[in-house]
Amino acid sequence: MIVTSLDPVRVTDGDLWVSGGRIAAPGEGTRIDCDGVIAVPGNVCAHTHLYSALARGMPYALEPPTNFLQILQRVWWRLDRALDDDSVRASALVGGMEALLSGTTTLVDHHASPNAIDGSLDVIADALGSLGVRSVLCYETTDRDGPERAHAGIEENRRFLAERRPLARGMVGAHAGFTMSDETLLACAEVGPMHIHAAEDAVDVGAVERLERLGLLDEHMLLAHGVHLDDDELAAVREAGASVVHNARSNMNNAVGRAPVGKLDGRLSLGTDGIGSDMFEESHAAYFRLREDGSGAGPDWPLARLADSARLAGRSFGEPLLGTLEAGAPADIVVLDYAAPAPVTDASFAGHWIFALSSRHVRDVMVAGEWVVTDRRLTRVDQDELAAHASEEARRLWERLDGIPAHPFAPKERTWTA
Repeated sequence: MIVTSLDPVRVTDGDLWVSGGRIAAPGEGTRIDCDGVIAVPGNVCAHTHLYSALARGMPYALEPPTNFLQILQRVWWRLDRALDDDSVRASALVGGMEALLSGTTTLVDHHASPNAIDGSLDVIADALGSLGVRSVLCYETTDRDGPERAHAGIEENRRFLAERRPLARGMVGAHAGFTMSDETLLACAEVGPMHIHAAEDAVDVGAVERLERLGLLDEHMLLAHGVHLDDDELAAVREAGASVVHNARSNMNNAVGRAPVGKLDGRLSLGTDGIGSDMFEESHAAYFRLREDGSGAGPDWPLARLADSARLAGRSFGEPLLGTLEAGAPADIVVLDYAAPAPVTDASFAGHWIFALSSRHVRDVMVAGEWVVTDRRLTRVDQDELAAHASEEARRLWERLDGIPAHPFAPKERTWTA
C-alpha cells in the first residue's frame, strides 16, 4: 500500500518504482514491494537544532532558570559557546541517525557555535551527507556575542549558500530580533532567504512588526515559533506568504505559551526545536494540544502540516514534489511495518496516523533513491559505534561547559520603533 500524498491524502495499492533517485512510472526502474506494508513520503522536520543532541542529561549547577531568557542565558547560550568542530560533528551524526531511524528524511537545521563558526555548516553537511540525510542548513547570526562573530555568522551563511551539494541547501540563519540590530537583520536579508526565530517568547514581542517595517517579511522567510504574534502580525504573515514553523513540545517545555496556529492558514509547518527529530511524535503532540484548545481540528490537520513542511524544504531544493510519492518526486520513502487492524483508505489514513502509527513502525528508509535504513539499521555506518563515539564527545563537551558562566546578554527595553 502506498500513500502518495499527505495533503490531500491519497492511498493506492500496488508497488513503487524508482529510477535515477526519483519515483518512476509503474514498470520503470527498480520495484519496491509494498505488499503487507505502508510506504509513505519521508517526514521533514522544518525547524531543529542539531547541536542540542549531546545535551541530554548534561549537568547543571547554576540557579534554575525562572523564565525563557534565563533558559537561553544559563543553558543554550552556554552550550553553544562550548561547541567545537568535533562536538558539532558528533551532534549532527546523532541527530541524523535518530532522524532516519524515526522516518525523518529531511532536517531544516538552525546552528550556533560562536567559538567555531567558520566551516561549521560544512561539518554538519558532511556528517548528515555521510548518513544520507537531506538537509537545509544555516548559521545563527546574532549580535549577542559581539560584532566580529555577527559578521562571521553572516559570512558563513554566504559561503555555504554558494555551495551546491546533492543533499544539502542553505538559508541565512538569524537568532531572533531581540538579539539583533536593524543593521544585522538587513545584512542577513541581503545574503539570502532568512530562517529566524520570531515571537517565541514575550521577550521578542513585536518581532514581525519590526521585520515588516524593515521590508524583510516576504514569501521566502521562515519564522520559527510565532507564539506571541498579535492579530495584525498574523495578518501580515499571511499577506506576505511567509512560512511559520510550529514547535509544540518545545513551547510546552519552555512554558512560552500557545502559538495561534488556528489563525495561520497555509504554510504552517512542524518542527521539534531540537527535541529530537521524530515527526510522528511531534505531529501527535501538536494535534492533541490543538484539540485540547477546542479547535475541532480533524486528524488530517497534522498531515497537512507535515505536507507544508515538505513543501518548505522542497522550495530550497527546487523540488515541488518533495514530500509526495508521485511520479517524478525525489525518492524519499519510509516503509512502515504496520499490520492495520482496520481498512486504510484516503478517508481513514489520518486516523491511523494519529491513533496508531509511530516511529516504532519504521522499518526501511530511502533518500534520493538509496536505502539508508534497512530492517531498522543504518546502511552506511555502524550506528552502535556512532553512538559510543558521541557519548565520549558529550563527556568532553560537558567538561568544557563547567567553565562557562551564564551569558551576560540581556535585551534593552526596546531598541526600535514601529
